[in-house]
Amino acid sequence: MIESSPYVCPVPTEQQPLNEYEELKAAGFFKTCTLNWQQYITQLVWIWGLSWLIAGPVAAASFAPHKHLMQFILCGSAGASVGVLLVLVRMYLGWSYIKSRLTTATIFYEESGWYDGQTWTKPAEVKSRDLLIASYQIQPILQRIQQSFISLVLLLIAGTVVWNFL
Repeated sequence: MIESSPYVCPVPTEQQPLNEYEELKAAGFFKTCTLNWQQYITQLVWIWGLSWLIAGPVAAASFAPHKHLMQFILCGSAGASVGVLLVLVRMYLGWSYIKSRLTTATIFYEESGWYDGQTWTKPAEVKSRDLLIASYQIQPILQRIQQSFISLVLLLIAGTVVWNFL
């Protein structure tokens, strides 16, 4: 919040969109999206690898690795991709929620509980600042997640094509 601004913001500090953005950006799980591309991909590969702990035994029960190695690998890879998909969905929902809070002209907030919600209309300078943050900070993160979804779907389609040739 701008210190010298003439307005008084009635929204509790933890519910102000800028503070919610800073908190989300600092959170370990959501911070993954703010890393450079190499670190971001590395994190997703780690999640995919850890998902193999669940997908591997399931794939092995369906396709014995010593008899059907390619089917086992493709099935396990697709199963492990579900873990990555769930992580990407969670990240997308978190970042898009903050973007919607930043881009709206009015902010709904709770004073002391769910039963006494209020709305506050943002002054022009706060609205401009929030729109800039949403456009230049959050939109690239959402695009990165969308590109990750597309890449994951393309990999699953490629796996399906390979499966059909086996």
